[in-house]
Formats: sequence, structure tokens, C-alpha cells
Amino acid sequence: MQELNLLKNPFETFRVADELRREAVGDSVTFVVNRNINFTDICVNRCRFCSFRNKRKYLLSLEEIRKKVKEAVDYGCTEVCIQGGLYPEADLNFYLSILDAVREVSKKIHIHAFSPMEILHASINSRMHVEDVLKELKAAGLNSIPGTAAEILDDEIRRKICPEKLTTSQWVGIIKMAHRLGVPTTATMMYGHIEGWEHRIKHILLIRQIQEETGGFTEFIPLPFMWKNNDLGRIAKGSSGFDDLLVTAVSRILLHPLIKNIQASWVKLGIKLAQAMLYVGANDIGGTLMEENISRAAGSTSGEFLRVEELKELIRRAGRVPRQRDTLYNILD
Repeated sequence: MQELNLLKNPFETFRVADELRREAVGDSVTFVVNRNINFTDICVNRCRFCSFRNKRKYLLSLEEIRKKVKEAVDYGCTEVCIQGGLYPEADLNFYLSILDAVREVSKKIHIHAFSPMEILHASINSRMHVEDVLKELKAAGLNSIPGTAAEILDDEIRRKICPEKLTTSQWVGIIKMAHRLGVPTTATMMYGHIEGWEHRIKHILLIRQIQEETGGFTEFIPLPFMWKNNDLGRIAKGSSGFDDLLVTAVSRILLHPLIKNIQASWVKLGIKLAQAMLYVGANDIGGTLMEENISRAAGSTSGEFLRVEELKELIRRAGRVPRQRDTLYNILD
């Protein structure tokens, strides 16, 4: 695999990635004012990397969801990001009720919600085709989908870390279907556990292939494995900071010019390492979040809320120009 040559001289890879970032998006670094809403930690799956499942065994009521959306609107959020565990009885109507609750509070706010795994779960419980589920969700106000549940898109690895989760082909099929229906998505990769560089590169090239076909990805988000408080952490202690930098740089190079936006997740990386990512290919710092339960359960110590001025300041201190965006990367400020 010739792409492995990118690993032989990391500092040259960093330099090339930074040049491609500048060519693609200039020196602006974007962020979104958003709120995470993790509506339940109850989940029928048993992914080995998960530290969130069944910890508190909570399920937010629709009234609690409405309250959180109201707080987001009052703060100035342009997006709510909604995901949760696979609640056993969750069917299409369950997910539609969440969308309806959001729309009762705001007709305008962007709803970025429900991973491909959640969509598959709804289709199975409702005995409906995935396409029909997606059409119903879109009609009810779903604007875009987080490309999570991807982990590593290699079934040999998936059988070891998340055997009950959807397969690579199922993830790809749901993502492509969403794109065909006019529902954009993000793309993610969880790395730093039992996979190797060959699996990471295979994953990134598959994302590139999908983008060539559909053009529906808004961004790529490399997510380092959080190893605390989960079964997989017994044998995998996560990536090094240098590895994190190299993953971002390789992602920028392999996805150029098809995916312009590479995100550095401050909540997983920490603020200082996220700033460093802006010099090896990243051009987006993520969002305000307001609350974040999944990374926190896995041992993240970076916090769960950065105010707008804090995000702007960390970007300025990294020598870049902060720009507020919406979910689809339209610049707002």
C-alpha cells in the first residue's frame, strides 16, 4: 500500500498536510455553536470500547429534551446534535417523537442526529426499509446525520471490538442512501485501539471513495480511542499525541481535495493538542457542545463546554483566524 509511504517521514507529511489545508481553506479555523443531547445511555449493544452504556440507565423525557433545546436556542446555538444508546423499544416513532420535540421549540435550529446504527435500529424495530426510515426522519425535520458508529470500517476489526454493531457494508449503505436523499453527513474514524495503520488508511480511502460518488460528507473527524472505563481499554491504551498528529495529517492528504474540512475534536484531544492539529491539516475545532457524556464517561478530562469566546481565543492563540460556521460550513460571522 503506497499510502504507507506517508509514515516514513512524518515531518514532511505534516508540512504537506499544512500546505494542502492552506490551499483548501486558507488560515480560517471554523467552529459551530451547538449543543449535544445524549438522550439515553440504555443500549442493547455491548461494544467493547464503550464506557457510556447503562452507566446511569437514564432516558430523557420529551419535556427534558425540549428544555435542553430551549437552553440551546437561548444561548445562540445553530445546531443540536442528538445521539443515544440503542434503547430496546426504539422504533421510528420513538425517533420521530424526538424530532417533533425539537421542532416544537424551534423550527429553525439545525438537527444533526441519529447515527447509521440508530437508523438501522429504528428500521429493524419498525420492520421498515432503511430508505423509508430516512425519508420519514427527513420529512420530520432531520437536517443531517453524524457519521459515527463507523469506528474502523474493516469487518475483521469490527468483529473484535463491536460484533453486534452494523457491518461495514451496512454503514456505507446507510450513508450513501442518506446522501442520495439529500441528507448530508459527517464521517468519523475511531483509532488507537487494536487496528493498524493499514486499517486506518483503508478506512480513509473508503471515505474518499464514497465522497467521490456522492459528495455528501461535510467533514472528516478522526477520533482517538478513549481507553478508560471500558473492556477494550484492558488491552489498548490509546494513541500517542504524535500518532494523533499523524492521523490528522494523513487524513488531510488522502482526502484532498474532496473533503475540505478536517476537524480536531478538542473534547477528546484536549485544547493544546487540538491547537497543534491546526498545523498538520485540521481547519475546524468542533463546537461548544454545552454537555458531553460519552467521552467524559471514557475518561476525558478536557471538559464538556467551551464558550464562544473561549473557542475564538484558543484559535487566535494558535495563530489562526476564528470563524463561526453552521453545520454545513456556511460562514456566519
